[in-house]
Amino acid sequence: MTARQLLLGGVIAGPVFMVLYLGQAFTRAGFDITRHPASILSNGDLGWIQVLNFLVCGLLVIAGAIGMRQALRGGPGGTWAPLLLTITGMGLCAAAVFSADPVDGFPPGTPLGPPTSITTTGLLHFVVALVAFAAWIAASFVFARRFAALGETGWAVFSIISGAYFLVAFVGTAVGISVVAFAVAVALMWAWTSATSAKTMAELSAAAARAAAAA
Repeated sequence: MTARQLLLGGVIAGPVFMVLYLGQAFTRAGFDITRHPASILSNGDLGWIQVLNFLVCGLLVIAGAIGMRQALRGGPGGTWAPLLLTITGMGLCAAAVFSADPVDGFPPGTPLGPPTSITTTGLLHFVVALVAFAAWIAASFVFARRFAALGETGWAVFSIISGAYFLVAFVGTAVGISVVAFAVAVALMWAWTSATSAKTMAELSAAAARAAAAA
């Protein structure tokens, strides 16, 4: 596959994830977007939808990262940014294997409040999510540095804000402050991933056009 074809995976991963997530969030009985994180949608009779969502979007992110590696090789961020996004994609795939534990009334029949115990699978889900999120945040900062080096201030600021807000929102969710803020952060990071992938595709097209004009 060409770099452009691979990058398309990074472009569509965000919309695919958010459509499937929000479609479930507002239709599945017992799920409350103000209280429940997306991960617990992997539970219940329809849990396979979110499992598939994690797996497919993880593979799309990995494909996009490979395309970025080909497109950015030798340039600023050309090594670390694709590597970190690959780790993010692998974490999403692992989240499909290790599902989060039911919590706070979801799926229906689950006791309200936090779980009284954590299963091994639930613990592994938290660990792989932590690794994936850390890599995602780091990737946004690496891209911020790349954009700054290229004089693209707006893109650098977008990258920094996306990663920094995601970090703050994740910490807030971990200490029980706001699940909604984290849902917004997830949407923002997916938007950043899709936009950055699309920008890289555009840069490839521009480079190809210049090469053709010079030939």
